[in-house]
Amino acid sequence: MRWAAPGRVNLIGEHVDYAQGLCLPFAIAERTTVEAALRPDGQLHLRSMAEDGVFDGHLDDVGPGSPEGWAGYPAGVVWALREAGHPVGGLDLLVMDTVPLGAGLSSSAALECATALAVDELNGLGLDRRELAAACVRAENDVVGAATGGMDQVASLLGTEGNALLLDMRDGATRQVPFSPADAGLQLLVIDTRVRHQLADGQYGERRAAVEKAAEQLGVASLREAGLRDLDRLDGELYRRARHVLTEIERVDEVVRLLDDGRLADIGPLLDASHASLAHDYEVSSRELDLACDTARESGALGARMTGGGFGGSAIALVPVARVGAVTRSVRAGFEAAGLRGPDVRAAVPSAGAARLG
Repeated sequence: MRWAAPGRVNLIGEHVDYAQGLCLPFAIAERTTVEAALRPDGQLHLRSMAEDGVFDGHLDDVGPGSPEGWAGYPAGVVWALREAGHPVGGLDLLVMDTVPLGAGLSSSAALECATALAVDELNGLGLDRRELAAACVRAENDVVGAATGGMDQVASLLGTEGNALLLDMRDGATRQVPFSPADAGLQLLVIDTRVRHQLADGQYGERRAAVEKAAEQLGVASLREAGLRDLDRLDGELYRRARHVLTEIERVDEVVRLLDDGRLADIGPLLDASHASLAHDYEVSSRELDLACDTARESGALGARMTGGGFGGSAIALVPVARVGAVTRSVRAGFEAAGLRGPDVRAAVPSAGAARLG
C-alpha cells in the first residue's frame, strides 16, 4: 500500500514555532509517497528512489543519531511511536516521489508524515493526526538532531484544499483560514533558489537557542509571553532575534485578519516586512533569497519573502496573474546576470493533507 504527504509553504510566521508563536502554513500539491508493508521479524528495511543509501537493521538499532542521513527521518518516526508505548512491528519502506529536497518546502516533514500514516494504519494504532505529528517532531529532534518546532508536520497532516492553517504553537489550536489566490486573480509563486541547506548543520539550532536564552533572560516561559517593551532588557543579537519573533507574530495576526476580510491582495507589504526581519534581525536569508524577493517586487509582485528555515531554499511571491510571466522572466534574468544557477519557479496551490493512496 502507498501513502503520501505534502510539503508545505509557510505563508507567514517564520522561526516562531519554537517560541510558541503563530504560524500560517498551507499544504502544497507536491508530495512524498511511500510504499510500505509490515515485517514479522522486527527488521526495518528502508530504500529511497530519490536518495542514496539504504538502511537494513533491527528496530532496536534505531535511536538518537542512528541511522544517519535521510533514513533517520522514517526510522525516527518508528522509534518515536515505539518510545510512546505503541506496539509497532518491523517495516519494509520504499520512498518514491518526493517533495523537492532542500528547497525549503519541508521534504523532511513530508517523509515523516507519510511514514507515520503508514505505520499507524499497518499496525492498527488508531492514533489521531496530532499524535502522529508529535511523533514526527520527536523523530526529527531526537533521532535526526534537527531542532524543528512542529509547524511543518502539523501542516502536512492537517492541511485542507483552499485554506491556510492558522496554528497556535502555545496550545496547539488550529483554524482553517480561507486562502485561494486564484479566486483573487493572484498566484503565489515559489522561487526555489536551488541553494540547498541542512537544518541540522547548527545554524537552525543556534537561532532556537538564542530565542530560548532571550526568554530566560526576560523571565518568561517563551517569547510568546513577552511584549515589545520588554526587549529593552536585551542586548545585541538577543534583542534582534527576539524582535523578529515578536513582530512576526504580530504580522501573522494582521495577515489572518486581512484574509478573513477577503483582502488577500493587501497582505503583500506584510510579506515584505517579514523578509526584512528575517534577513536583518534573524539573519537567516541569503544572497539568492534576497535577489529573488527584490527582483520579484521590482517586476510586479505585491510582496515577497523567504520561506522555510532559510540559508537557501525558497522564496515566495504574491503576484497578479497578469504579471506572472514577467516576474518569472525577471527573476531568472536577475539570477543569470548575477552569475547564479537559474531558479525553479512554480505556483503553490493550497492543497489537501496527507492520505493513503491505496
